[in-house]
Amino acid sequence: MANSSRAPGRSRRLRTALVVSAAVGLLATAGAVVLPGSASAASTLGASAAERGRYFGTAVAVSRLNDSAYTTILNREFNQVTAENEMKIDALQPNQGQFNYGNADRLVQHARNQGMQVRGHTLAWHSQQPGWMQNMSGTTLRNAMLNHVTQVATHFRGQIAWWDVVNEAFQDGSSGARRDSNLQRTGNDWIEAAFRAARQADPNAQLCYNDYNIDNWNDAKTQAVYRMVQDFKSRGVPIDCVGLQSHFTGGSNYPSNYRTTLSSFAALGVDVHITELDIRNAPSDAYRNVVNDCLAVARCKGITVWGIRDSDSWRSNESPLLFNGSGQKKPAYDAVLAALNSGTPPPTGNPTTPPPTGNPTTPPPAGSCTATVTPGQVWGDRYNTSVTVSGASTWSVVVAITAPQRVSSTWSGSFSWDGSGNIMTVRSNGSGNTFGFTTMMNGNSSARPQIRSCTAG
Repeated sequence: MANSSRAPGRSRRLRTALVVSAAVGLLATAGAVVLPGSASAASTLGASAAERGRYFGTAVAVSRLNDSAYTTILNREFNQVTAENEMKIDALQPNQGQFNYGNADRLVQHARNQGMQVRGHTLAWHSQQPGWMQNMSGTTLRNAMLNHVTQVATHFRGQIAWWDVVNEAFQDGSSGARRDSNLQRTGNDWIEAAFRAARQADPNAQLCYNDYNIDNWNDAKTQAVYRMVQDFKSRGVPIDCVGLQSHFTGGSNYPSNYRTTLSSFAALGVDVHITELDIRNAPSDAYRNVVNDCLAVARCKGITVWGIRDSDSWRSNESPLLFNGSGQKKPAYDAVLAALNSGTPPPTGNPTTPPPTGNPTTPPPAGSCTATVTPGQVWGDRYNTSVTVSGASTWSVVVAITAPQRVSSTWSGSFSWDGSGNIMTVRSNGSGNTFGFTTMMNGNSSARPQIRSCTAG
């Protein structure tokens, strides 16, 4: 959970500092080592991630930039940084109308001097609001929030690669509901309003929604965030990415369907980021799995660990990071670097900005209908999908399945396939405007069905 947010089963507290970054693009010098009889292999996290078109970053606390041991690891290992607390609302606008950018500017300057990218965190959040904002409500609060978004995004225009525009707006549990906060009580459109204000203030920054406990694809909270992003994309609300905090603990361990979650968000036409990774006791397998899952999804742009050394972590008693308190690399570090070095470099261009993989909602040409995909239950070897058709009472929908996946069962429609078995045509059969099917993964757990067309009549 971003910043001082609440981890499962833990009381909320302000996170202790963390630092992040690594020289972007310095792969040939300090970033690579040549092994006898082999190709060059990167020797730092940031350098290896950059070779795969991604970043590997860390959270940074400005107060630790005077710690030489800390900055040595930061500058050597990482190519992206997130401010742990310095860009939160209470830090930047402690008094209404009086902005304090000193510490945040220092962090940005350090990152830029080292060639690191910067993630802005966060523009709108129910937590860590200054007292003057906590005492507001209604239109007054809405206007104050939008002014903060506009002023801060304008100040850092051209310096921030990604903004966590809104942080942690959904509640935990099985309801899939929005969190009851003072911002939510200004109206259900407050998240949309924040994104639109951020786009206007900095048109070139990538705008993200960030949350915790949205790692397991089956969870109601994950599905609720998915539906919000799907809605935003269908209506043209400016959202470019989703951040999964991925604080894995005893109550929220690395889920086996994590890759499904990443790929399903990506299929909406947004990038995905792993934004605050830390794992209790730093098990090598879990860290390796997270890296491999990100590398397997083209639109996973990178990973940020929430701190450098265990002693810097907000969960320091759980030893969740890649370096111990003395700054020594842990086995999890070796597992992460090996996984990164085993990843396939992109063939051409910059894979951190791949073309969209398709929008589950097909925009309707004149006289046609619209088919909207809703992901369903996911198991280890298969998953369900439902499709709802609007704009016509009789229709024909063409769906593409990525080989070697195959449809094993269907319902509420008339189904037929082409010779490849990968293109499915579904026609209305009088059982309503929603049909569904089960797809066997057959070893491909990242691809999802794509709507090719929807024809009325």
